[in-house]
Order: sequence, then C-alpha cells, then structure tokens
Amino acid sequence: MLVGGGGPPLLLLHGYPQTHVCWHKVAPILAQRWTVVCPDLRGYGESVKPQGADYSKRAMAVDQIETMTALGFEQFAVAGHDRGGRVAYRLALDHPERVSHLAVLDIIPTIDNFERLNGRAALGGYHWLFLAQPAPFPERLIGADPDFFLDHCLQSWAGRSDVFDPEAMAEYHRCFRDPATIHATCEDYRANPTIDYETDEADRGRRMIGCPVLVLWGAARPQRSDFTPLDTWQRWASNVRGRGLPCGHFLPEELAEETAAEVERFLLA
Repeated sequence: MLVGGGGPPLLLLHGYPQTHVCWHKVAPILAQRWTVVCPDLRGYGESVKPQGADYSKRAMAVDQIETMTALGFEQFAVAGHDRGGRVAYRLALDHPERVSHLAVLDIIPTIDNFERLNGRAALGGYHWLFLAQPAPFPERLIGADPDFFLDHCLQSWAGRSDVFDPEAMAEYHRCFRDPATIHATCEDYRANPTIDYETDEADRGRRMIGCPVLVLWGAARPQRSDFTPLDTWQRWASNVRGRGLPCGHFLPEELAEETAAEVERFLLA
C-alpha cells in the first residue's frame, strides 16, 4: 500500500489483473490536493491471500473500511477502476456515512453486467464466466503461462498496446505469477454470480447510493457501441455525472491526465 500527498483522503482501488501500481500516473497528480491511499485489494499484489476466504465485494469493502480507519480517516472519497469500482460502490451502499464521493471507472453494477452479457458483450466479458468456473480449472490453465494470460487481458482490453509502462508491467507480471494470486483472483470472480449478485439483487431498486457519483468509461472498445453506463447508474444513485473517454478499459494508464482532471473537477464541485 502507498500513501502520499496531503489534504482530504482519497482512496484509489485497482482492478483485475493489476495492483495498486495501476495508479502510478494518476496518484501523483491527485496527491497535490488530496491524501491518496493506494492499497492492493484482497488477493492481489502484496495483499494477504487466505485459502477459503470471502472474496465478496462486501467483505473486500470491509477491508478498505479497516484500512482507512487505521489511517485515521473516518470519511473519505473513493475512486475504483474495474474490480476496485465494484468494491467502491459496495462501500458506498454498505457504509454510506464513510464515503463522501464515489467515482467508478469502466463498470456498471455486477447484476446489471450479468444481464447484458449476451451477443457481442459476452465476447468481451468471457472472463467473467471463465474465471468463475470451479477450482482448479481456470487456475490450471492460467498457471500454465500466467505471463501470456495477463498480457492477453491487458492488450485486448486496452485501446492501444503501448500504454503500459515497462516497470508497471514487470510488477504486474511478478505478482500475477504467484499461484496464490491466480487462485485468489479467480475466487474474486467466483463471488460475482453468487454473493455479489445476491447483494446487488437485494439492493437494486431498494437502496440508493447517497453520495455524488462520477462515472467514467472507455468509449473506444469495439464491444462498447451499446454501452450506456450513465443510464444504469442513474437507477442506483440520484446524483450522477460522467462521460466516456476516448480510450479502452484502462483509463488510469491510457488517459491519466484526463482521468485525474475529471476526478479533480468532481471532488471540487
């Protein structure tokens, strides 16, 4: 975990198959105004990877509550990309008194994502079904060549193949080669169709996110012609704004300055 800067606290949560390093371009910009906290999610990077642990977004949100409490922050803003965005919106739903602002990058809620996984969307989201298969099926296949699988994910989801810093890539490879990481991150996805779906189903239409919400997404991916996340998020929160950016999935690395500027404007509004 990295902590830096000064000012109000801002929690930045990464996604699959990365680590907190994905914020290496954005965090220094935001740290000029905020105290930026960049942890590794449960099961990722240097975090603990307990066998048989609960990898639901509800449990992972509690991890972040405990982290911010230990740092002395009772209320904070949170921005999450990919899996981190799922933890972030669960934080805002389950612990509304702790979250002042929520930014979600390139996601819609889990239940809504499952409902749109058909046709072309299913081709882009195949990993939701593959990684959720019972152990050890995906673990064995990924573990045969983890570098290849990680590179395939990053390159096929990005808008351009040259956006990733070599040092960041080396860190992603180092962490993802650990069999415990491969298993833990599959467990993260196994929680999608079970407890994560069930908690979303219990909340959708019944509980709303109370804080302001910023929605950013990569609008340049071929499968995104019918992707309208603002429409979806407006059913989950009353104060929603955002826009698509001309990039692929990895906004913090593909368009770091633009992503940081959008988050800054949102937090200062």
